[in-house]
Amino acid sequence: MGTITTTDGTEIFYKDWGSGRPVVFSHGWPLTADVWDPQLFFIASQGYRVIAHDRRGHGRSGEPWAGHDMDTYADDLSQLMDSLNLSNATLVGHSTGGGEVARYLGKHGTSRVAQAVLLSAVPPLMLKTDANPEGLPMEVFDELRKGVRKDRSQFYQDLTAPFYGANRPGSDVSEGTRDAFWLMAMSVATNASYECVKAFSETDFTDDLTRIDVPVFIAHGDDDQIVPIDASSPKTAELVKDPTLKIYPGAPHGLYAARHDTFNNDLLGFLKTA
Repeated sequence: MGTITTTDGTEIFYKDWGSGRPVVFSHGWPLTADVWDPQLFFIASQGYRVIAHDRRGHGRSGEPWAGHDMDTYADDLSQLMDSLNLSNATLVGHSTGGGEVARYLGKHGTSRVAQAVLLSAVPPLMLKTDANPEGLPMEVFDELRKGVRKDRSQFYQDLTAPFYGANRPGSDVSEGTRDAFWLMAMSVATNASYECVKAFSETDFTDDLTRIDVPVFIAHGDDDQIVPIDASSPKTAELVKDPTLKIYPGAPHGLYAARHDTFNNDLLGFLKTA
């Protein structure tokens, strides 16, 4: 575990486990690097070096007032990659983290990267527009912001149900998993959580996706209640140059937990192709 300090003075916390070819994980909203622990343990045990950071304003990283936008998130990731002098890396991003990975690759290129994984990711664009009629209306994101400001503790508890599909018949997501989500979310600075909603919902990643020239594994559940599949992964697969798209039937947004064995093995299989 360690920290770096970005050019604007923000301290970024990261975990760094194992040895071998690096795999770098970017977490979703409103979580921390800890959400990746099952994947970090599994992949490090297979002979890889795994790295996961807390996004600025999240968890153990610094809590600046500014910089809660995709360009800055991507710059922070770039400075982490540069500080650790990583090469031939695989970037893995879930949800908002998938946007962070896409913007990093679009803005900073692939000189340090061999592969990317976009899991339940927000690209190309979550917001409904005339050009993106499958997206979600602004009112949905306004409600998220309202929840963060009004009673974030209860809001985060309630959010775990659609996030993990706990509101679906037959769900076996544990209370512990839901409690862990709440604990991570409560460690996020309120301003960071609030501003991140705009970052993940209104950023258009179309140009970033067209610039990605490494293989991309795109994974999504077809019962994702947070990032609906019709506006996301299939469209992303049409924009990147070398996609592998896998749809997980009945899986929720947090499929890394709900389908952890299947996803972990799929991730490992993709890593082995590099």
